[in-house]
Amino acid sequence: PRSILQWNVGSHRDISHESLSLFRLLEPQIEILVLGTGDRVERLHPGTLKQMRECGIAVEVQDTANACATFNFLMNERRVVAAGLIPP
Repeated sequence: PRSILQWNVGSHRDISHESLSLFRLLEPQIEILVLGTGDRVERLHPGTLKQMRECGIAVEVQDTANACATFNFLMNERRVVAAGLIPP
């Protein structure tokens, strides 16, 4: 439940179905994936987001500072959540 893994993503352009496969393998299965896309919110490919929803994982895309706050809030609520964070 409390792990830190290296995610080989350098920018929001690297986020794809393949790069998100790490989050689909986590046990227990996460409910929500919070993605921090750096200094600002970046749009991700709609198909990538749809594929995650089809796997039962909601995705929240925010700038990284807000993504950290959202992740902490959800953890405090004891939700099964993961964060993929790109440094600002």
